Amino acid sequence: MQAYCMKCRGKTEIKNPKAITMKNGKPATQGVCPMCGTKVFRIGKA
Repeated sequence: MQAYCMKCRGKTEIKNPKAITMKNGKPATQGVCPMCGTKVFRIGKA
């Protein structure tokens, strides 16, 4: 799965993806950018 990295300014593959639930109950995926190590986040089911 890919997510947009704000630091690299491009789409990257999510490293260590983890399915989470946001406060409003919607699903999302959170992980780390493999290039810079910044947290990346994607809303929606994995």
